[in-house]
Amino acid sequence: MRARSCLHAPHCVWSQPPEGAAAPAARQSRFRGPGWFGDLLSVCAPSYSLSLWERAGVRARSCLTLTMAAKRYSDEPAYVLHRYDWSESSLILEVFTRSQGRIALVARGAKKPSSSFRPVLLPLQLLHVAFGGDAEIRNLKSAEWQGGHVMPTGDNLLSGYYLNELLMRLLARDDPHPALFDAYGATVQLLASQGLDTLQVTLRAFELRLLRDIGLLPLLNVQTATLQPLDPATPYVLLPEAGLREAHDDDRCSLPGSQWQVLQWALSDNATFSDIVQACVEPASELKPQLRALLHYHCDVKMLKTRQLMVDLQAL
Repeated sequence: MRARSCLHAPHCVWSQPPEGAAAPAARQSRFRGPGWFGDLLSVCAPSYSLSLWERAGVRARSCLTLTMAAKRYSDEPAYVLHRYDWSESSLILEVFTRSQGRIALVARGAKKPSSSFRPVLLPLQLLHVAFGGDAEIRNLKSAEWQGGHVMPTGDNLLSGYYLNELLMRLLARDDPHPALFDAYGATVQLLASQGLDTLQVTLRAFELRLLRDIGLLPLLNVQTATLQPLDPATPYVLLPEAGLREAHDDDRCSLPGSQWQVLQWALSDNATFSDIVQACVEPASELKPQLRALLHYHCDVKMLKTRQLMVDLQAL
């Protein structure tokens, strides 16, 4: 006899019967059990090898149980992006994690005065969280504050909320971006310690990294429509619908091709977030309106809520 593998259950094997052997009717009826698992076995398995398939069924069920049990994570670096009231005592959290991307967690009892979650579930603070579950909204098991910096204040705090709004609007759930997570962490640390000038450069660098990682930023070393290389001395402009093209006389902001090429190099896989920050130092003021238009276009808004809040506060 020769062993063969089942495509639908790769750990299961059955024996090939002698030619002309008929399957016993009793075994065939015993094999078709209720539910999706019985249907799967009735489709995949020959009825003449019932005893082996019975053992395979137990093995497959064990694999499914282990898979479900494995969907638990501990010591996962994370930042709280947003929170919603779920009940009188619990919260729904939108969390940005390093290995799982943006996920939703329910923090049961987090609003109670005695809850251990209450003092640590803050935005712009690095946490290590443990969570589990198979539903779209998973259960938060624990959260530990990792320290490292104080809460930003003033314009820096609003800039942090601006970053969170971008991630909420542009990141799909369960889509991990480890490099973007690290860039976010570096930006948050600067929010707590740097002045406004340095902050603007860092925000431009983060916006570029975000757009690049989620596939919304065109190549910055060629013209988008023609894929022709940029002339270092010719000015070019980045537009939401047209990508990078040669600047016209009525374009308010533009950058020479040489600076776009430097930005493209800084966004390469071999470069670091610090390289992006350095590349944004000189063109930061010209980049700001171009990236803002691109972000508003992909967020499908005329103005982000945090940006509107900044404008309203400045008008007071």
